[in-house]
Amino acid sequence: MPLHRLLRFLLLAAPLALAWLACLPAARGADMAKTLHALIVSSETSLDPALASDVNTLAINENIFDPLLRYAYLARPLRLQPNAAAAMPDISDGGRTYVFRIRPGIHFTPSSVFKGRPRELTAQDYAYSFKRLYDPALKSPWLFLFDGRIAGDAVLKRPGRFNPAIAVAGLTALDRYTLRIRLTAPDPNFLHKLAMPATAAVAREVIEAWPGDSGNHPVGTGPFMIAEWQRSNRIVLHANPDFRTTVFDGAPGADADSQAIAAALKGKRLPLVGRIDIRVMEERQPRLLGFLEGSVDVLEQVPPALLGSVLEHGKLKPALAAQGIRLALTTPLQTYYLWMNLDDPVLGGYTREKIALRRAIALCYDRDEDIRVLDHGMALPAQSPLPPDAAGYDPDYRNPNRYDPALARALLDRFGYRTDARDGYRRLPDGTPLILTMHTLASAAGRERDELWRRNLQAIGIRVAFKSGKYGEIAKAARRGQVQMFETNWVADFPDGDNFFQLLYGPNRDRANYARFDLPAFNQRYEQARLLPDSPARTRLYHDMTQLMHAYAPWVTLTHPLSVDLYQPWLRNYRRHPVEFTAWRYVDIDKATQRVAGVQPGNRDKR
Repeated sequence: MPLHRLLRFLLLAAPLALAWLACLPAARGADMAKTLHALIVSSETSLDPALASDVNTLAINENIFDPLLRYAYLARPLRLQPNAAAAMPDISDGGRTYVFRIRPGIHFTPSSVFKGRPRELTAQDYAYSFKRLYDPALKSPWLFLFDGRIAGDAVLKRPGRFNPAIAVAGLTALDRYTLRIRLTAPDPNFLHKLAMPATAAVAREVIEAWPGDSGNHPVGTGPFMIAEWQRSNRIVLHANPDFRTTVFDGAPGADADSQAIAAALKGKRLPLVGRIDIRVMEERQPRLLGFLEGSVDVLEQVPPALLGSVLEHGKLKPALAAQGIRLALTTPLQTYYLWMNLDDPVLGGYTREKIALRRAIALCYDRDEDIRVLDHGMALPAQSPLPPDAAGYDPDYRNPNRYDPALARALLDRFGYRTDARDGYRRLPDGTPLILTMHTLASAAGRERDELWRRNLQAIGIRVAFKSGKYGEIAKAARRGQVQMFETNWVADFPDGDNFFQLLYGPNRDRANYARFDLPAFNQRYEQARLLPDSPARTRLYHDMTQLMHAYAPWVTLTHPLSVDLYQPWLRNYRRHPVEFTAWRYVDIDKATQRVAGVQPGNRDKR
């Protein structure tokens, strides 16, 4: 076609094409008139991906910051999909080299450090963010994700001032949007790690503008941004107005609920709600009351002590069902455990008498009473660190440290922890009083657990004192080795045993390894296992590691919870994910149903 005819055709065709596009249904953005009311059960810690490791803060961070990948919302079994990456990576060199292409046009939310200019997300931002995990000043609990696995990362651990600008062979921004990652060896879980909030991108300018305080100045590229923040009380997120166009197009699972959610979301732009009002509710009674009054939209993991208020014969009470409230039963990838500080002068060490003391503590724990009385039957006994459904879990393994207070007393007698006839409590082998200090959460549930442990330990003649506080402060002190013992839990960041066993890996002792357990035999097996895919050979290594954990007793494995989740009739598209912490970007609020239920959104926001 001659050039003048081609130009004439294009000029005539353009208006027709635009008119045709205008007729297509548009994927709308977030509705600022809709507010999701959520809660977290303990105060937020640091809104910095490199630092936060508690589930409550991670729930917020995963909505502010962007990792390269994320999980498909409805896919079961779990499946990864691109997030900030334009596509899944090119993988070569036998699984050692990954090349990612970053989506152009993604921008960080506005910050004064950008001086009024849009700041685009680049490959270099991911390289910088990954290097930050190595900063010794941060003591990041997430260093285990990359430490020794990125080619050339030893340069980041040289003595002297940490330098994130130093070149690392395994982390290279090939151009503005292309990131190449080279591993020292294949890692079967590497892509899962790139879907975690800990590996999300931050802007170097923001981190350097607030040295040591960047967690109080969160600036990300995710679907939401901080609008209001009352520390330890309330956080309000607003939909990011510059969030890249993200239209849901996920395949559902086989069940009817999943298929209905997929149909409702298909073609819609995410996120759907404009505001998320997050309240900190540490006490369990206000959480349930808030939900029943309609001021909370979803209540995950109803406290076992309150199940009688919502369940009858294992089903939702008829009065609640009549209101349209819905019930979901889930089995989170979660393990509760008590850890003991192996650097502590009373509990710590690897000598026989110190091991005997920790084993006695493990043997005095009445797991059946815990599940029956405190968990009201809504938990499984934790035989090992791994919860059911985690890759590598062995359903036939049994914990050798079963409840046996008589054996615990005999063990203490054998290794010199004699009972003082004057008060009935034991003394250390050197004759000084044996008094344990257990940190605990300042809540009704925390006080109940204190009483359980007081009874269990008194039964074998050990005196214990309790020191209550907020989770974030206890975690900070634990990383410094200043906590003797504490109950906590771990929710899987990716559905594999590696994510749990790293909590006992020696090089993580200043990070997520709060017990500061550092046993060469365990470390060697962990290093072998992390190179293997899910296989009988790896399961055998996990078995050996679990045996070593029980033998040296840095942990007392407690329970795996069974979760009762409730959600309101006006909440749409909600489905709890096994690994991701929130469904906030997918859920919708049906305002018509709210009006029928008599809920006034404006009044809810003022509570």
